[in-house]
Amino acid sequence: MTLLLASTADSAELWAAELRARDLPKPLVVLPDIPDPAAIEYAIVAKPPPGLLASLPNLKAIMSLWAGVDHITHDDTWPRHVPLYRMIEPGLSKGMVEFVLSQVLNLHLMNYDFMDRQRAREWDNQVRGVYGTEPLAEDRTVGVLGLGEMGRNVALGLAANGFNVMGWSRTRKELAGVDCRSGGDGFDAVLGSSDILVNLLPLTPATEDILNSATFAKMKQGASLINAGRGQHVTEADLIAALDSGQLSRAVLDVYRTEPLPSDDPFWTHPKVVIYPHVASITRARTAVTALLKNIAVLEAGGRPDGRFDPNLGY
Repeated sequence: MTLLLASTADSAELWAAELRARDLPKPLVVLPDIPDPAAIEYAIVAKPPPGLLASLPNLKAIMSLWAGVDHITHDDTWPRHVPLYRMIEPGLSKGMVEFVLSQVLNLHLMNYDFMDRQRAREWDNQVRGVYGTEPLAEDRTVGVLGLGEMGRNVALGLAANGFNVMGWSRTRKELAGVDCRSGGDGFDAVLGSSDILVNLLPLTPATEDILNSATFAKMKQGASLINAGRGQHVTEADLIAALDSGQLSRAVLDVYRTEPLPSDDPFWTHPKVVIYPHVASITRARTAVTALLKNIAVLEAGGRPDGRFDPNLGY
């Protein structure tokens, strides 16, 4: 039996080299070299070609190289009876913590406002308020939408750095130092309390367009948004309207409905938008391969690894 690496988006050569440097439990083949499709038991994939997974009759599990699995489930032929696992690995989580913390600090310290003043050649030492009364981290409330693997670590990391942190998830979670909420009332409470709102929700039919004009109207006037979830979470015209009206003061975006972001998209030139090209956190082969092989070992022993995708929930 065989492992398959099928990546049309990440470097297959890099991943293959990292895998082959380990003590693999089974032989490895790399797309497009699949001598015997019936021999494939485990498929390790990033944006596999449509129809590929359905052509593997003895597949035991599908392992995503990314935290999201929409690059797999967008293929209508993907075999739903085969367990599908999201990538959960320390490098991916740590990278997201670092990205979000850096952006929360930028917004908290109003670094982007100082950059605006620099471009205008304006000396203004009261950007954060009356000089000498500037808020500390403990004076800022950061809301984290989504308390899965990455959201949980982000919320804990922000709390460890002194921020007042609220978190929201579909079902109630318990995290030390984080005010966790759930349900509609909990969602509204997080929106209304947050100076900075961080979106790390999974993309499901229930969360698509969850960040819209009604959402923004419930937020504090002048609050900021960091979206590192999915572009489809945001109704983009509503976000631009909220920024133009001053309801929101800044948006840091890493994901978009169309990627790469078209050159004529209004986000590029909006003065209150900070753009990142979907790089908030990436899977690191050197740390992820260890997680992949551990999951395969658990499956071979009859266990069930963390991160199994539930088609009914959408994550």
